[in-house]
Amino acid sequence: MKNNNLSNTLMCLFLILSFSASAQLNTPRGSQQASVIQTVGITKIQIDYSRPSVNGREIWGALVPYGLNNLGFGTSTAAPWRAGANENTTIHLSHDVTIGGKSLKAGVYGLHMIVNENNTATVIFSNNSTAWGSYFYEPEEDALRVDVSTKEGTHVEQLTFEFTDVKPNAATAVLKWEKKQIPFTIEVNVPKIVLADIRNKLQNQPGFTRQTWEQAANYSFNNGGDLDEALTWINNAIAGQFYSQKTFNNLQLKSQILLKQGKNEEASSIMDEAIGMANVLQVHQYGRTLIAQGHKEKAMKVFKMNAEKNKDTWPVHYGLARGYSAMGDYKLALTHLRKALNNVPDQPNKDAILANIEKLEKGQDIN
Repeated sequence: MKNNNLSNTLMCLFLILSFSASAQLNTPRGSQQASVIQTVGITKIQIDYSRPSVNGREIWGALVPYGLNNLGFGTSTAAPWRAGANENTTIHLSHDVTIGGKSLKAGVYGLHMIVNENNTATVIFSNNSTAWGSYFYEPEEDALRVDVSTKEGTHVEQLTFEFTDVKPNAATAVLKWEKKQIPFTIEVNVPKIVLADIRNKLQNQPGFTRQTWEQAANYSFNNGGDLDEALTWINNAIAGQFYSQKTFNNLQLKSQILLKQGKNEEASSIMDEAIGMANVLQVHQYGRTLIAQGHKEKAMKVFKMNAEKNKDTWPVHYGLARGYSAMGDYKLALTHLRKALNNVPDQPNKDAILANIEKLEKGQDIN
């Protein structure tokens, strides 16, 4: 009798060890793992999930039951759908975002869904991102719930997450399976995040180069940042540090910041200094900027000054042509365009000059 008990014990131990060993094998899954990544601004959004197939089955209201359900395993008696197969579907956000008008902090979240019969769904972002599927779902762990409308689409055999309608400050994540689509839009405050990142980097290794401070000031100026802060950054690039250097580009940016602050005289004075450091093409571009701002007389002075410093070069003649065209003197503008055509070195600019000659001949302004 004792021998039989020992034999049974050894057999059970053998089976346990056998099952444990086989559980460690790396074999293909029926629902393959997948990841999809989208960057919005500098914010990375990543969804990791498994992809079950329709395989001729009824999905909605059957394989994926509507509402909350007792799945018969785990601790949850009212579980949502795991938005995939196998492990918990997860979403990783590198920065804070807004979904459905509600804030969600940076981090990794378990992604669940309550699918309803009336073409609506609730997308759940759970602070528990490591539990298996939705079997251990607890509503107390919700970080955010967002109600969305579902859509009908073409048949998708394998469950797929993808990003659509990608904009500079937002992207829509869409779960597609069978003929149902479940979208939710993720919005990002890009300037706020980028400027916070810039402030951090300026205190670290990137802050030891002049170009970093120029780039920071330029981004802030063009994206609604604090103009006083942008002015501090560009001043740092211009003078006062071991890496500082006064250049036409950083002086011009400083002038633009001052102009936006309403400090017109100071801005003009800075540009007078900058022009003395500019090359022929930089002066030409500054003249074009003045025309765009409606300062055609001042632009004409800048083009003439360029002609004095860089006699008989094609950018000089091109600039004078733009200046005279802005003043309404198309005849003189044509004369300088033809001179520019004679010594322009590259085909793209030659084509642009020819196109502008045609415009002037039709009595059209080339600016």
